[in-house]
Amino acid sequence: MTDSTATAELDVALEKYRTELTGYCYRMLGSSFEAEDAVQDTLVRAWRSYDKFEGRSSLRSWLYRIATNVCLDLLSAGNKRARPMDLSESTPLARAALAPRPDNTWLEPVPDARVLPTVDDPAEAAVAKESVRLAFMAALQQLPPKQRAVLILREVLAWKAGEVAELLGTTVASVNSALQRARATLAEQQQSGAAAEVSDPLDEEQQKLLERYVAAFEGYDMTALTALLHEDAIMTMPPFDLWLVGHEDIAGFMTTIGSACEGSRLFPVQVNGLPGFAQYKPDPDTGGWTPWSIQVLEISDGRLTGFHFFLDTKRWFPLFGFPLHLDAEADEPEQGA
Repeated sequence: MTDSTATAELDVALEKYRTELTGYCYRMLGSSFEAEDAVQDTLVRAWRSYDKFEGRSSLRSWLYRIATNVCLDLLSAGNKRARPMDLSESTPLARAALAPRPDNTWLEPVPDARVLPTVDDPAEAAVAKESVRLAFMAALQQLPPKQRAVLILREVLAWKAGEVAELLGTTVASVNSALQRARATLAEQQQSGAAAEVSDPLDEEQQKLLERYVAAFEGYDMTALTALLHEDAIMTMPPFDLWLVGHEDIAGFMTTIGSACEGSRLFPVQVNGLPGFAQYKPDPDTGGWTPWSIQVLEISDGRLTGFHFFLDTKRWFPLFGFPLHLDAEADEPEQGA
């Protein structure tokens, strides 16, 4: 076998793990872009040190060990990504103001295809989707980094305690203790809000709810829209720290400060294991459409309990494969990879 053939085979072998490693790093870091950088760093380190890989563990375990170390190094500064409601109290509409915070403040959305590898087991696929939903991701960010790694490896990826202990260079007792503490913290976090109840694929009721949502939002019909919302529905708009609760304030915001969204078009996306949309609003300068947000919707008991607008379109739309401009005559955007 020639050196070039061996190199090509190693590239293929490493690349096979990119999606699942990105999912792992995303859960660890809360950032889609940092996760992709961490995985690239992991694969480069693995490629450069492959001659030292002795095969005492599987290639997959070895890659996870490298990825874990990369993530722990990135988390050593102590930054915890969050949602607006994790950082402040809700703001009444009368005091609403759009105050941005730095990008590294926020829990970031991610396309499902970037972090959820294809699996044959529907139960396994469901667990994977649940483990990237915004509420679960926000709870993960409250864990110390090593507890976070233990919980993801044990609960999400179903590693054995001994495998996790070997990866982290610790004992099974230590892993079990960390898992118990992590579970307790997550239980406290999850008691504070309803979990999104989204079936995979969407059931008929959920699909109809989304169809009504699109019709109401594109028609900017606040009566129809608020009829779809849970009475305690939450609306967020990172990078702004403002968040609103309830029909009256949400509808009031959308018809005042948010009125530029009127006339928008929505195109479906699969994001964080939840339904979502790429939102374009009218562009008065070109007569076409300009990106405005990636929307992530949370559903529970047949109503929308949360809708989250991620507004940094120059970052998000290319990540989700959408163009940064839509011509007036276009029926739908041409999505990239």
